[in-house]
Amino acid sequence: MFRGASSLSLDVKGRLAVPAKHRDALLSQSAGQLVLTAHPHRCLLLYPQVAWEPIQAKMMSLSSFDKRSSALQRLLVGYAEDIQMDAAGRLLVSPALREFAGLDKQAMLVGQGSHFEVWNIEAWRAQLDIVMAGEDLALPNELEGFSL
Repeated sequence: MFRGASSLSLDVKGRLAVPAKHRDALLSQSAGQLVLTAHPHRCLLLYPQVAWEPIQAKMMSLSSFDKRSSALQRLLVGYAEDIQMDAAGRLLVSPALREFAGLDKQAMLVGQGSHFEVWNIEAWRAQLDIVMAGEDLALPNELEGFSL
């Protein structure tokens, strides 16, 4: 289970160092074999490869004749890249994905249970501002009556 938010620096080659608390879990779940792809919110999604495979299969089972489905296929599968965590626990983010998410020198790695989101630091702060302002807090029907 991936939880927590970490501020990370990208080096000049576009590599991110995975925090030590997540490195072991990623190694044990997928031997460091990961998938990095684009998300419609202009962040990146980082999955252990074994967790990504069923998502890709589901996406590819959708009709390519449906405009919404094919748009998501192009984004999620089209941008998907197999990456390997190196011996130092770093991930190389391709120029195409860095450009898509606006990643430069700083990024946020945000745990989402089965995967991570990777955000441009300013875009992440904007997301937090929206949440804190209460503008995007309408709960979906599935969470009606939910309490913390």
